[in-house]
Amino acid sequence: MSVRNQEPKSLWNHFADLNEVPRPSKKEERVIAFMMDFGNSLNLETIKDHIGNVIIKKPASPGMENRKKVILQSHLDMVHQKNNDTIFDFDNEGIQMRVQGDWIDAEGTTLGADNGIGVATIMATLSSNDIEHPAIEALFTIDEETGMTGAKEMDGSLFDGEILLNLDTEDDDELSIGCAGGIDTNTSYSYTSEPIVNGSKCFEISIKGLLGGHSGMDIDSGRGNANKWLSRILWTLSQKINVQLMSFDGGGLRNAIPREASCFVAIQNNECDSFSDIFRTMVETFKDEYDSIENQMDLSFTETDSSSDAISSKDFKKIVNTLCSVHNGVFRMSPDIDGLVETSSSLARVEIKNGTFITQSLQRSSVDTTRDEVAMVIKSCFENMDCDVVQSGEYPGWQPNPNSKILVIMEQLYKDMFKEDPQVKACHAGLECGILGKHLPGVDMISFGPNIRAAHSPDEKVQISSVQKFWKFYLETLNQIPVQ
Repeated sequence: MSVRNQEPKSLWNHFADLNEVPRPSKKEERVIAFMMDFGNSLNLETIKDHIGNVIIKKPASPGMENRKKVILQSHLDMVHQKNNDTIFDFDNEGIQMRVQGDWIDAEGTTLGADNGIGVATIMATLSSNDIEHPAIEALFTIDEETGMTGAKEMDGSLFDGEILLNLDTEDDDELSIGCAGGIDTNTSYSYTSEPIVNGSKCFEISIKGLLGGHSGMDIDSGRGNANKWLSRILWTLSQKINVQLMSFDGGGLRNAIPREASCFVAIQNNECDSFSDIFRTMVETFKDEYDSIENQMDLSFTETDSSSDAISSKDFKKIVNTLCSVHNGVFRMSPDIDGLVETSSSLARVEIKNGTFITQSLQRSSVDTTRDEVAMVIKSCFENMDCDVVQSGEYPGWQPNPNSKILVIMEQLYKDMFKEDPQVKACHAGLECGILGKHLPGVDMISFGPNIRAAHSPDEKVQISSVQKFWKFYLETLNQIPVQ
């Protein structure tokens, strides 16, 4: 059965239509036009603001005019990631979806359920003639995944809503009432080069098959970071044999845990057997440490030709020591909310080539002061080796409000519908609510959504039955919005 034949059909058909439109962060022109055409085709008030967010307003259903106006919000952009062996042009092709039992995923790429399911849910509401709802202000933001530019630059004067429903949470039993803020740290360093020692062989070392995932939601899952693994391998080799590093290419997107990394090294002929032995020992070490989590890991080396120079021995030591020492993972757990990661850092990207060593990392925290602390730790580590460090894109967290009126309504509604308690929690992802709250003071906010797994990775998938559960809960929530 195809995606379009799943229930609720309106939601899935809008999701399928959306996934035919390329929509990477920073390149949302086509999806903006798509949403503008959609709103105008319904003869609804449709606005594109100065930054590119799309706002579509729909009057209340008959009999619902006295209810509080609701802002429905999701983001238009998606993370574009694919497996190395997948041939796919994100700029020109639509996502190739497939049904796998109770799940929908994509063929070797990210699916875009984050946050396409939220967008499609709002589209299904706007296009419906029989869903009962209060007056709606639908806000479709841009560039959530690479800086939250749309949320940061939105015009709050365009909205009158008193309640905001953000549809970007990834567990269907969760009601999110708080999230992490963040800051990006980008570093660069110009290294000196030296010739490869005569009588050396060149090898490519490769790490593939790690789970990757969302660098916020999955940061406490114990998953491997390919950049850190490869740095550890290089450090171990350098302690036992002479190794020259020519290049390093690891990770990709700033908000994804790196799944893959590779480097090119030169090993003197008389030490190649030792290199092989050390590498195989390292593979067994990683298996011992991670096999219960990373059971698809693929670590290998291949002899190759290379005419490039190597990094000088002095700079090689500085770079590898820094990569090994820089903090990655959970920095602090919340002392107030059980099980919540308060602060973290993820080393997302490492590139060494053509005389330049660069890194990209993202620090997150629900507390602004500890966000600044971990950003200080990362900056200090790189500045110790004389890197240029630029920190930017800072955005605030969303402080939990356990006395939220919409939370009280939705928590009781969930209990009544599903005969269990929802998980009321803050999340360690960068939901836009913290920023939106700055533009919409006094608006009561909550976030919820269906089960989405492995967001930001080619393993991303969304559960069909969970979308159906979420849809019923969402419709009943609209029906329970209180009077003004």
